[in-house]
Amino acid sequence: MSEEDGKSVPGVRQLHRWEEYDEAALPLILGMQRRHFWYRGRHRFILQRLRRSLHTDAGGENGLRCIDIGGGCGGWIEYLHDREPDLFAEMGLGDSSEKALEMAGPVVGGFASRYRVDLLDLPWNDFWDVIFILDVLEHMDEDLEALKSARDSLRPGGLLMMTVPALEFFRSDNDRIVRHRRRYSRSDIRNLAECAGMTLLSADYFMFLLSPLFIVSRMFGRVPEGASREAEMAHLKRTHRVPAAPVNGLLSMVFALETPLSGIVRFPWGTSILGVLRKS
Repeated sequence: MSEEDGKSVPGVRQLHRWEEYDEAALPLILGMQRRHFWYRGRHRFILQRLRRSLHTDAGGENGLRCIDIGGGCGGWIEYLHDREPDLFAEMGLGDSSEKALEMAGPVVGGFASRYRVDLLDLPWNDFWDVIFILDVLEHMDEDLEALKSARDSLRPGGLLMMTVPALEFFRSDNDRIVRHRRRYSRSDIRNLAECAGMTLLSADYFMFLLSPLFIVSRMFGRVPEGASREAEMAHLKRTHRVPAAPVNGLLSMVFALETPLSGIVRFPWGTSILGVLRKS
């Protein structure tokens, strides 16, 4: 990756762990991240919580810096910039995969710096105001160490927003194929925050309304353990694509309802969980 394309941070190990995340899935993500109902619903849910957290916990400050670490092809940072172009004075996208950062160039290159970094060995201290780690920790054996590294990169009082797959009840073949080490509960997020020396502000399940559909969908097209990597990738290509427009639109509408509803009720479960943590 050239200097004009992005930034490699000197003196920091830049290790992409193939056993944690296979870069072969990146084209699938790039093809879904703008239009797929799950990404649209997740991004809407996170943005609402971000606005609320910045207002109540960061005092509505100006000149803030944020970075999405493990942000892949840049879908979340693009969404955030499109809807809140003046919220952050500096935006960054960090990933260990050079391929992901290159693919993110046309997506975020005009407004966000790209950094090739290792989440376990981040180069910053007391720098970022908000760090996003979205659907990353479940791929890592050392999730607590990764959280501590992100904590050290935050300024005092800074916010860390993390999403992870929720509840072992929802485990499916896709978890195995995309190399999820675990799924998380609210108590898991609470324990992680405590062990990392951070204050847990909230931990909320989402994708509650569509969770029955998730349960039904995992009954079809099963992939047996021990299947070849080619068979697994063929399964991902079948299941990781934008549905037909009417279906995608309907599912997007249902998922969108969770954003306003979450301000009224606390969902008892969901297929994902959003944690908001503060560096003390």
